[in-house]
Parts: sequence; structure tokens; C-alpha cells
Amino acid sequence: MMTVHLKQYRLFLVVLTINLALMLWQPALAGHSVTNSLKFLTEVLLVLPPVMVVMGLLDAWVPRALVEAHLGPGTGLRGAFFAILLGTAAAGPIYAAFPIALSLKNKGAQLGNIVIFLGTWASIKIPMIIMESSFMGLRFALLRLAFTVPCVLACGYLMEKIMPGEVMPENGGSGLTEETV
Repeated sequence: MMTVHLKQYRLFLVVLTINLALMLWQPALAGHSVTNSLKFLTEVLLVLPPVMVVMGLLDAWVPRALVEAHLGPGTGLRGAFFAILLGTAAAGPIYAAFPIALSLKNKGAQLGNIVIFLGTWASIKIPMIIMESSFMGLRFALLRLAFTVPCVLACGYLMEKIMPGEVMPENGGSGLTEETV
């Protein structure tokens, strides 16, 4: 029972161990590492509450039939279009997208469309395109977009072929079961 709980915190324990070891050999580097770890933790704690609110609203306001009709199995290119539309309108870091993707999966979204949504969130957000075109030029932004969209679509469809939806864990992949909680 205790090892199950320790497994859940293994990343934290590894970072803590590395920071403690750094304190012995490189105290200045350990200070930077702890500072960066605390900054990241603060960022995550500031981003996750709004994401959880969005997930709650998605669960409460968006019926399963709507998600299945637009992102579910058999939606084809129309589903990919909606996944891209959702991903481009998103704001926030990529780790905020994973709880939303899990919520979409639970509402009946197809795995390929979830991967397309995540890939779009990570690489094709509207604010990113605007900033990119202002700094690198419109031609660069459009060219990158022309290469990125087919790659995101290919990743979604490839993931669909490699890992059928039935293989995905029902508990969100956390490794938790009702017995361990």
C-alpha cells in the first residue's frame, strides 16, 4: 500500500533527491534548481484551478452526444477540423490541455481527434501565430502553419491506427484504482 503511494510521487522524490545531492556538491546550482522548481510549482498551481473549472463546465454544460457528433468516431475530417478549432482557440500551457483532453475522451471523443487537439494546442494557437508573424514575418508563419497542420493530422490518424481507443485506460492513466485510493 505504501509503495503505491510512493510511486505516485516518484517524480517529486527524484527531484527532491537531486536537489539534496546538489546541495552537497553545488550549493549555488541547488539554489537555482529549487528556485526553478518552486516557480514551476507556483505556475502549475495558478493554472490548474481555472482548468478544473473549465473541465467542470465542460462536464456540466456540454452533452456527450454533442462531443460524439463533432469529435467522436466516424467524424473524419469534420472531427479533425473541430479538434483544430478547439486547439487554436485555447490559451495556456500544454499541461493545461491534458485534463481537458481527458474530459473530451470521457465524453466520447475519438483518440485521433484528441491527439489533433493536443498537437494544435501545443503548436497552432492563434496568439502564437500572431506573435510569430509579427516577429518572423507573415510568410514564415504561414509556411510553418502549412507544414504543421498536416503533421498534426498525421500524428492523430497514426495514433488512431497504432493505439485503438479500447486500449486507453479508463481511469485516465493515473495508475490509481479504487482499491489504492
